[in-house]
Amino acid sequence: MKRTLLAIAYVAAGFAVATPALADLQLATAKNCMACHAVDKKLVGPSYKDVAAKYAGQKDAADKLAAKIIKGGSGVWGPVPMPANAQVNADEAKKLAAWILTQK
Repeated sequence: MKRTLLAIAYVAAGFAVATPALADLQLATAKNCMACHAVDKKLVGPSYKDVAAKYAGQKDAADKLAAKIIKGGSGVWGPVPMPANAQVNADEAKKLAAWILTQK
């Protein structure tokens, strides 16, 4: 009985840990971020893994990315500009930026 309860607890803990990452991928998909970006390969824009590597160790990386998500930008990754995302609010941009920075 203890083994069964322990197994159930491990499975539940696994879902709890996996849920935030999945939720942020769902948010990125819902906000059309995945139309130009992928987690592990370049599309129109850089992969999220490349973005995370570029900003690794920068204290203000999440704030920089959140602002870029909302306002857009150009010149950081080449000639193709990233358009502004008016459909993304500040809280969503922070969640997306934090998730992007966790990609390895």
